[in-house]
Amino acid sequence: MDVLFNVVGIVVYVALALLALWGAFCAVIVWRRVGQVRFSDEEEQEEFLTELDGTLGQGNYAEAVALCEEDRRALPQLALFSIENREIGIGKLQRRLWERFQQDVLSDIEHRLSWVATVVKSAPMVGLFGTVLGMMGAFRSIATSEGGADPTTMAGNIMLALITTACGLAIAVPLLIVTNSIVVRIRKMEDLVGLGIGRLIETLKLAFGRSR
Repeated sequence: MDVLFNVVGIVVYVALALLALWGAFCAVIVWRRVGQVRFSDEEEQEEFLTELDGTLGQGNYAEAVALCEEDRRALPQLALFSIENREIGIGKLQRRLWERFQQDVLSDIEHRLSWVATVVKSAPMVGLFGTVLGMMGAFRSIATSEGGADPTTMAGNIMLALITTACGLAIAVPLLIVTNSIVVRIRKMEDLVGLGIGRLIETLKLAFGRSR
């Protein structure tokens, strides 16, 4: 039975290590993904829109397409989509832009972020399982010993109980902080993209009006 407890204890440690690695990996991927698809601030986005305004104002759609193709961030790609699909009309185009932003950008980020949230919830539970396992081992050593429980065995079981709980919390708390930071970055990105889409639609209205 002691061997079984030791094996399960090792499994708990391995599970916690894997959760920590997976949670950190997903958090880094999401953080980088958000950084890749957003402008760092409103001024940088304004510079891009001003340059796009100039090319569209001259009716130079080829140059506008080239400008957007070079930039893989969300708003330039949405601008590229709107230029390539300008025949569908401004009303439909505005709805499609938000749909594309939701499907191509936010859905991928939220999917990966959900894995981080899963690790945040799972790590303390795995740690709690190790705690229960350690306490079971400690009580078993008390119940089965005739001349008194072996202090070394009890200390090992209690150590397992405490370490797994601490590890679970040590994984969950930093990832929770990182998750909240990522959510703040996502909300800022949504606000910037919302402002950018509004400005883009106005630019497209003027450009399409001149081309008719």
